[in-house]
Amino acid sequence: MESFRGTTILAVRKGSNVVVAGDGQVTLGNSAIKHKAKKVRRIYQDKIIIGFAGATADAFTLSEKLEGKLQEFNGNLTRASVELAREWRTDKYLRQLEAMMIAADGENTYLISGNGDVINPDEGVISIGSGSISAQSAALALYRNTDMDIEEIAKNAMTIASETCIYTNSNFTIEKI
Repeated sequence: MESFRGTTILAVRKGSNVVVAGDGQVTLGNSAIKHKAKKVRRIYQDKIIIGFAGATADAFTLSEKLEGKLQEFNGNLTRASVELAREWRTDKYLRQLEAMMIAADGENTYLISGNGDVINPDEGVISIGSGSISAQSAALALYRNTDMDIEEIAKNAMTIASETCIYTNSNFTIEKI
């Protein structure tokens, strides 16, 4: 059985402003089977943006879990992310999930993984997925060396990722806080 592959999710932050961008391609084996998938969305009263890479059903399970943790901890993204990562790593069922997530609010941006990682980037840029190296490298170069706003940085970096990664396309979903 072939698995669904690839995506690129990128977050760019300056101060309390953050953009999370994701491409729309879903790949099964060597075929692109969907071109406008939405892998970036708002949760918790539209105050938090998440983007996910990996198996779609697994990503939805994790986003529902994160939303539950946000309810439990009154919208505290840091606490909810840490508790999700802890549960993901230790729960027998959740450990099998194959996805990664970026979550951002007005204060924090986190990469959350099933290894127990809750990573807040040193600079305002972080990415996940098959095109993440291209997207993150391009975004960091633009972030450090231009006066572009964060949405322009994200669009340009995602465009570069879509031109270099066969699992990433240029149908972007972009959410901004």
